[in-house]
Amino acid sequence: MNSDKTPSSPSQLAANELPQQLDRIVAQIHEIADRDRTDPLALLQLLRTLEQIHREIQEGYFQSALPDSRQSLYALLRDIEENGGWPYIQRWKLQELFANLTDRET
Repeated sequence: MNSDKTPSSPSQLAANELPQQLDRIVAQIHEIADRDRTDPLALLQLLRTLEQIHREIQEGYFQSALPDSRQSLYALLRDIEENGGWPYIQRWKLQELFANLTDRET
């Protein structure tokens, strides 16, 4: 008999460790961004790298891991709706960038 705190499968173990691993990774990313806070080229490279990782996970791992049953798909869609929607890293539009520059000049 498993208690609620004891993982019963390798996937549960990984799911339990994931938030801690992600917290460490996020802290490292913040450290890099903070270190490079005045270097727009370094920050741009960081954003490009994060976007590339996002794309690789979405197109590679995530798509192949999508559920193959209606019940599982429904559970996934319900989770997406309840927990903030679809993850997406949006690129700035050039118009927004130019508007930001114009605002700084005036």
